[in-house]
Amino acid sequence: MMMQDELVDAFHRTQSFKWDPKGGFKLASGMTSPFYVDCRTLMAFPHARRLVAQLAHEVTRDLEVDCLGGLEIGAISIATSISDFAYAASPRREWRTFFVRKQAKDHGLGRLVEGVVQAGDRALIVDDVLTSGGSVLKALVAAREAGLQVRDVLVIVDRKEQDGRARIEKEQVRVRSLLTIDDLVKGRG
Repeated sequence: MMMQDELVDAFHRTQSFKWDPKGGFKLASGMTSPFYVDCRTLMAFPHARRLVAQLAHEVTRDLEVDCLGGLEIGAISIATSISDFAYAASPRREWRTFFVRKQAKDHGLGRLVEGVVQAGDRALIVDDVLTSGGSVLKALVAAREAGLQVRDVLVIVDRKEQDGRARIEKEQVRVRSLLTIDDLVKGRG
């Protein structure tokens, strides 16, 4: 079984993918979709985290990256899993992680981007699901404002809805996905 097939299977075994063509599910955008993709549940399982990390490493190994992260909370486990896998792989990569707060803290340093990053670092933005691209774009803007160079985005699932990919690519960023909604639908069998 190929790793992508194993990841599709993990989505179904963990009940992290739901399909309801009649009622549908309300998305963060307010729109309704017949699909619900729950990567937070998926990433609660060690075998699924390992698959995500391994596949992500495969599709990003050619990138020159210093750090990776994205919008809280979903991107934290994704970035950490990929970073840990890359550190254990050969050749070893020490990709630091960061996360972007939904809003800056009103105490402490009041930062929007948290983690060990510095201006000029080459960053990979990660996210769980790409729909409209809103959360990726928020992370992208914050990372760039912090001085990070962002040329690539990695998502676990591209829903292929609401022009999310096109909106991100307008920012001169390449989008890579481990799976698409089509993969999850085909794997329902």
